[in-house]
Amino acid sequence: MSELISGLPAEGVVTVNRVVLKEGYDVGDLEERVAELCENVKTYHSDTGFIGGFVALNSGQVSNEGSTIGQPVGGALAGREALIVTFWRSFEEHEQSHRSETFQPLFQRALELCENGNEEVAYRMLWSGRAYTPEQAQAAREAKARYATA
Repeated sequence: MSELISGLPAEGVVTVNRVVLKEGYDVGDLEERVAELCENVKTYHSDTGFIGGFVALNSGQVSNEGSTIGQPVGGALAGREALIVTFWRSFEEHEQSHRSETFQPLFQRALELCENGNEEVAYRMLWSGRAYTPEQAQAAREAKARYATA
């Protein structure tokens, strides 16, 4: 595994929350409440297991080249669905963060805008990696051309 997430150990945990905004809430509401949560986690849990994370908003674009369910032309949840992805040294350290007295009120505020409730799934990282530099990409193509049997 190439280390894309700096500091994520091999036994590290990736958690994913899927949020669908309720009617009456917008991306600004989501950004505000998630920013409060993220600031809290960074402040109180950077030294107790938190490594990093990101929030991604559904853009509405659907890859026709990468989808196998037909040829979708757009996503119905564009601008309403977000993924909150965090990286932790261990699942137990993640769980401890959620038990925090400072975290729970902010978590409850964030849940108010979720149409779908909340389910946070923990994953074990199998692979991560960065793109090759142009020089590395050229060397890889040359090696494939020279040694590939397929």
